[in-house]
Amino acid sequence: MMEPILEPEESILQHLENERPSGPVALLSHDERYRLMERGMIGLYRWYVARSQETRNWNPDKSFDWREYRKDHSDEVHAVIEGFYAVEQYVPDYVSKLLAVIRQSYGRSHFHIRWGAEEERHADLWRNGILFGGRRSQEWIENYNDTLRGREWHLPWEDPIHMVFYTVFQERATQVNYLNLGLVARGQHPHEAYKDDVDPILAQMCQTIAADEAAHYNFFLESARLFLYYFPDDSVQAIADVIRHFGMPGGEIIPDYDKFAELLQRTAIFGMRHHLRDVVAIALKQLGSDSVRSVEEGIRRSRIVPDPEGNMVPGDLLDSLDFKLVDQKVRRLFEKIDIYEREIGFDEVAPTPFVANPRVERYLDAKRMLSAMD
Repeated sequence: MMEPILEPEESILQHLENERPSGPVALLSHDERYRLMERGMIGLYRWYVARSQETRNWNPDKSFDWREYRKDHSDEVHAVIEGFYAVEQYVPDYVSKLLAVIRQSYGRSHFHIRWGAEEERHADLWRNGILFGGRRSQEWIENYNDTLRGREWHLPWEDPIHMVFYTVFQERATQVNYLNLGLVARGQHPHEAYKDDVDPILAQMCQTIAADEAAHYNFFLESARLFLYYFPDDSVQAIADVIRHFGMPGGEIIPDYDKFAELLQRTAIFGMRHHLRDVVAIALKQLGSDSVRSVEEGIRRSRIVPDPEGNMVPGDLLDSLDFKLVDQKVRRLFEKIDIYEREIGFDEVAPTPFVANPRVERYLDAKRMLSAMD
């Protein structure tokens, strides 16, 4: 058998160089990158609203048979539902505080208003769960509500980039909480405390609300990828900051929140293991990383590395994540936006074409060249 004829390394490099566009490729300015990201955000927002109205247009009062809801749930289930209700009571703060930060972004601010309306019905849903659960009176709920609303939630970060990544991890964590309570309601949760808590109505509640959280998570994930693609340096640093200092909203202002968190941990609804395995690991993988350590190591390497001559020079922060994946996901998002715009006719009056970030393209070209040399 004849051995394959291998081209010399110089020929491979020359071929790759010939395939590159002639002339220098200018980097996009900050304003140009922001404009491109904003157009993608508007397209994503329009697509999201249409899909939300078509597939998740439910009502917390009329979409559930409340007369069939069980009144004899375990103490643990009642406490979990009251805790979920408390967290959802700060929707006015969640909306108004962040809206003040992102108001310049048409797509993101309008989505945030929509998000607030969908989160508001979650508060109504858990309120109904407390009322029909039979353990608490309307007067108790009103007094508890006054206590909760007497305290004010504040943003963990005051800038748009950190907050988009915070919402990615927060929405995923909330979804996991509701999915695990859904396992309780279907009789599939392994903890002994929940062995007698099967309830088809509660299962429907958890499934419905978890579907909302999944949709929210996916919107924030797509938004985060847009930030990563057009503003990679700030975004990678924000990912590391958010993971390092993450906390669920309301933990510092909800009365007896420590007891609520301990209950979730003790009965395996949500705890550190869930956070690391089902939230951080999943979200990081979808953002292009396999671990927190690899993100932080990439940031460290980007600050100073040796060049071939042994000189210490700045590295490339894009090495912190799999930017081939980020590039693919962003391109796919714009394809989805294009399909939606063609349905409506937006492509004829205000299309949203994908415009590549030259910095990312150069980086990926360099990675392909190195791969060809190996």
